[in-house]
Amino acid sequence: MQNERLRAVMVSGGWTHAMLAEVAGVDPKSVERWVNLGRTPRRATALRAAESLREDVHALWPALRQARAARAVSPELVALYDQRANLPVSAFTDLLGAARERIDVLVYAAVFLHEAYPRLNDLLRERAAEGCTVRIALGDADSESVQRRGAEEKFGDGIQSRCRLALLHYRPLLGVPGIEVRTHATTLYNSTYRVDDQALINPHVWGVNAYGAPLWHLRRAGDGGMFDTYAESFSAVWDRARPVET
Repeated sequence: MQNERLRAVMVSGGWTHAMLAEVAGVDPKSVERWVNLGRTPRRATALRAAESLREDVHALWPALRQARAARAVSPELVALYDQRANLPVSAFTDLLGAARERIDVLVYAAVFLHEAYPRLNDLLRERAAEGCTVRIALGDADSESVQRRGAEEKFGDGIQSRCRLALLHYRPLLGVPGIEVRTHATTLYNSTYRVDDQALINPHVWGVNAYGAPLWHLRRAGDGGMFDTYAESFSAVWDRARPVET
């Protein structure tokens, strides 16, 4: 099959096989095969030829387009769980207890943490005392987004009451240096439990309670990865959230 695109570009520019061969560093027979037989030169040769012709190399030789190699699994993915309920609460508390710089929690309620680990507030106080910044963002029980989530999950007013209960759990931490609690009215696409460069992400599925949705454990591997996406999302919600008054 002839390379009609290459032929047209050469004709319009007044290029002969010999002229293009000279600038590309090949013999004229090679150029003839490019045109008449549709042969594709090596990438470096094609780039020299295309530059001389002032044409896009991929327009002349589409076969040189290289799709980015697909990566089956992100290097930041530590583990993937079918349901949040498959991960014991100790995995959350062990991660929180290992914090050295930062703890960020973005949820609507997540009262399962206090219910299963009554020392949670003490743990957060200890981390803050050691220099950690602790930020807790809870759902605003009166917000439209929380009410809608209750209807979607067929939980009724339960989610609203759990948001209020969560606030009661965290209220003793108000005023503790290094700890701040806010409420947000955003649509919660996922719950985030970040500790330094690790995070547990619980994405939400329409009509499914959070404990029945998947959860993945991420560890930051570099700039611009999955971890940073969720960290930036938390920051955006935090900036819009309202501080809880003492």
